[in-house]
Amino acid sequence: MFRASKWPVFLVALLLFSEACAYIVLPEGLESESLGDSTGWMAIPTSVMETDAGGVRIDLTLRNDTGDWSAMNATEGVPATLRTEGQSTECEQVFVGTGGHRLAPGFQMRGYIGGTKAEPILQQIFVECAEGAIGPDSTLSIDYSYVTGQYNYYEQDKNLVEGTLEVALSEVVGDLTYPVALPIEGLIQDPSIPMLAINKAELTLRDIQRTEDGLEFTWQTSNPGDYPTYVHIGNPPVIGADGILYGYYETPDIVSVPITPAGETAEWTTTVSVPAELQDSHILLSVETGKARLFANYVIDLTGL
Repeated sequence: MFRASKWPVFLVALLLFSEACAYIVLPEGLESESLGDSTGWMAIPTSVMETDAGGVRIDLTLRNDTGDWSAMNATEGVPATLRTEGQSTECEQVFVGTGGHRLAPGFQMRGYIGGTKAEPILQQIFVECAEGAIGPDSTLSIDYSYVTGQYNYYEQDKNLVEGTLEVALSEVVGDLTYPVALPIEGLIQDPSIPMLAINKAELTLRDIQRTEDGLEFTWQTSNPGDYPTYVHIGNPPVIGADGILYGYYETPDIVSVPITPAGETAEWTTTVSVPAELQDSHILLSVETGKARLFANYVIDLTGL
């Protein structure tokens, strides 16, 4: 269980307050609304260096400026374009995206867990050009697309937007703060908050433990209804103060969860591998709510754990 000395309590409801209990709720059939004005995504260069082979590598941080939860990815099969003094160079190695995850608005990241579920790897966000040069006027263009809002299995490309990231390479920034770039009031929640899930079940995070490999979360659902129900949350990832989004991406509707019998509770655990030295992080949680395979999003504060 949580101890008050470790977890400061500040319960903020994004969409609905109840006088009896404080819930963050998306009523059935209600789609999430944007939390602010959208300017798409931003790519910030954090390092520009020459490779051993004589090319150029550009490390990037991605910032979600869409005003909503969003997943993005560079357009598959389309090289980035490096422009210097009127000369254009195609860059074939483009590792730019969120790894399938939806990132909270105002958050930024510099890497994610890629590879495969059996053999995950830490994938940094970067572009590499086999040749080319960097000058004071150099720019990098990356075609990309993104989606915003809740994950809906039946409308996965809803709100799809295509665009181009334009990156001025003269503006390299090496001292960014992760993961929050633009704070949004009420976005980040205390870990003790109850959440209303599908079929009016209540989801709570009951415990957090450090393990040899990372973090283990204990979840509990309480079902007040007359019929058994499932509450899918996937395997929630964690984003750290190092800017890395930990946890291999799987769509939350395919991850197995226990059934919660009518009038009873169910409990289960999820795990995520993180470095032992990672102290400050946030859970990026997707909770099935409103209707089957529609997921609301939450940021759960683990700072200080």
